[in-house]
Amino acid sequence: MTFSPTQPPSSAEVSHLRATNASGLVWFACASALSLAGVFLATRSDWLLWLVGELLLAAAFVQWFVLLHECGHRMLFRTRRLNTLAGHVAGFFALIPFEAWKRVHERHHKWAGWQDLDPTTAALVPRRLSFVERLLINVCWRCWIPLFAVLYRWTNFWHVLRLRRMFQIGEVRRRVMINLALLALVYLLIVIIAGPWIFLRTTGLALFLAFIVGEVLLLSQHTHVPMALSHGQTVDPFSPLAQQPFTRSLRLPQWVSVLLLHFDAHELHHMYPFVPGYRLLEIPHTPGNEVAWWRWIPAARAVPGEVFFFQNSDVSGFDV
Repeated sequence: MTFSPTQPPSSAEVSHLRATNASGLVWFACASALSLAGVFLATRSDWLLWLVGELLLAAAFVQWFVLLHECGHRMLFRTRRLNTLAGHVAGFFALIPFEAWKRVHERHHKWAGWQDLDPTTAALVPRRLSFVERLLINVCWRCWIPLFAVLYRWTNFWHVLRLRRMFQIGEVRRRVMINLALLALVYLLIVIIAGPWIFLRTTGLALFLAFIVGEVLLLSQHTHVPMALSHGQTVDPFSPLAQQPFTRSLRLPQWVSVLLLHFDAHELHHMYPFVPGYRLLEIPHTPGNEVAWWRWIPAARAVPGEVFFFQNSDVSGFDV
């Protein structure tokens, strides 16, 4: 099969790139092993072993988030049931209920490019910020406090009232709410049984580090990228291939990209959302919004938080 060096292949031309249960099992086992090793070491009394455990747990938490993403697309395993089971496990470690994740993320892919219609970008539609909002955003952004990672989870996947407004179909709403309630109960029981101090000592630093890394990955994908606004008008979604200009790919070191199932190849993911992350680089196309991590991170951090979050490069003049 011959591909154009400039034109992306059609969906039909890459339709053979599908998930396999064997590959899914390997990645699920990898995250599980990292988690078990991290918890074992993080509960040791020796501070060096504890620190190594926290680093392993942080890596595991980031990888579980990536696996949650894959399961939401039903792309980690070929089998639907295995994706669902693994998705609930990944959601537990990622602090995101799986039922809410897969439905909110589905809307994200439908409305990517329309900033006010995509539920994951709607909160960043340009608006006048209060003094307190500007201060909080700018301080957290400058000091590497992962405020966005926390708000991303809360507003999109734990905000009960917003989720109830978003999902009007009774069965869908019921599944989302039950999953949310059960996961919250599991977390509460773990804290009670282990004790708040042991829980914090075992997972606190790891979660903080994972949130910092996860925030970088999430913000690199769509933030400060020019998007369209519907202004309440009826509009059509952009097709997957047409969503490429509204996203960005953060090129990570090759070994990191492999461990994260090429989560950094975000343009290709939006163009071909049916291709598993671990097969994305088999697509013979290089999109145009890819930037190296060592260039993007300092460039983005140099932009004031209120500008980075609530403007885009066309307005601010910052090329990030």
